[in-house]
Amino acid sequence: MSLIKRSDQPLNADQRSAFLAALLGWTMDAFDYFIVVLVYADIAKDFKVSLTQMAFLTTATLIMRPVGAMIFGWWADRRGRRIPLLVDVIFYSVVGFACAFAPNYTVLLVLRLLYGIGMGGEWGLGAALAMEKVPTERRGFFSGILQQGYAFGYLLAAVVFLLITHFTTWGWRGLFAFSILPALLSLYLRTRVKESEVWEQTKAKKTSPTKVLLNGKVLRRLVYLIALMTAFNWMSHGTQDIFPTFLEKGLNFSADTALWIAILYNIGAMIGGGLMGAGSERFGRRRVIIFCAVLGLPLTFLFAYSTALGLVCLGSFLMQFVVQGAWGVIPAHLTELSPDEIRGFYPGVTYQLGNLIAAFNLPIQQSLAGSHGYGFALAVTMLPVFLAVIILTAFGKEAKGIVFGKGVSGPEVPAEAST
Repeated sequence: MSLIKRSDQPLNADQRSAFLAALLGWTMDAFDYFIVVLVYADIAKDFKVSLTQMAFLTTATLIMRPVGAMIFGWWADRRGRRIPLLVDVIFYSVVGFACAFAPNYTVLLVLRLLYGIGMGGEWGLGAALAMEKVPTERRGFFSGILQQGYAFGYLLAAVVFLLITHFTTWGWRGLFAFSILPALLSLYLRTRVKESEVWEQTKAKKTSPTKVLLNGKVLRRLVYLIALMTAFNWMSHGTQDIFPTFLEKGLNFSADTALWIAILYNIGAMIGGGLMGAGSERFGRRRVIIFCAVLGLPLTFLFAYSTALGLVCLGSFLMQFVVQGAWGVIPAHLTELSPDEIRGFYPGVTYQLGNLIAAFNLPIQQSLAGSHGYGFALAVTMLPVFLAVIILTAFGKEAKGIVFGKGVSGPEVPAEAST
């Protein structure tokens, strides 16, 4: 007899609000990251500081994100998901909006440090709550859609940047001010979300989250997932962060052309994430990740060495299709590998620490581009990363179909693959 009641019924209001709020929160994360990438030269000019100092803004935010993941994740495992998420959204909404009114670099830097704490708590808690709410047998599909909030945030940043720079005189401050709108919508949706039933079931067992975290197996898996998320974040940022500069300085495309290409490849990312996330329900989490990373190996050469506009568009579209296709599995994969008692803490901390370590990617690529060209910088860094994703995923575990709160797996999950 099946342990999971399969259903293709639409999500109920509570499930829908939890999922959409998580999607918007993740969209805000990417929007925040990429607006700084797009306008840091303009901010540097206004505040009369060097580009090196401005680049530290993104580093400072990344440094504080693991802090936010730890603080809000620890809170959520002890007091529930709902209140920590509401406080988190209010906190980063206010701080993000305040960035639009920063009078100088020092104030902006402090605000970005605080914003990093807020956004550090967003992904782990939002993903945990959403994955705990959606039907178990459709977790892969919703995981793929959820993760593409990142691509949508990048796309949104590009579109809003085009609109604000072409039709207003607001400049970079207008981008930060705009961020309050999706943040407030996310806050509204989260006020409509009930507490996680999975957390309530787990809390009733009265098992100490600290005791669970300090278990040897759990700690070893924590280290493994940090390594996996380092490779994943390097794969993502390695194909995105330096690419707009490559288009403009390496290939001499105009800024507008580069932005339109960014819009195109983010559409590819959203399609790939949705399809591969859904595919992981049939073929398994690890198989889909490895499939996408294997495709990324030959695509690296088309992506890195194309010079004609048509081939650049094709290469970047396909590259983001497979990169974000692999990422589409991650919300389900990480939450399924997380013990019930620390699911608020575990996914967010592993993701954010991996993201922090992968921040070394951009300066390495920029240095290599200066001495050997952008194509070489992209190829020589990305090929080892795809191999790392393949190897780490192949030697890891998965728990597709596990029923949260009960510690049992669905019928299609082999016993050796479950947690």
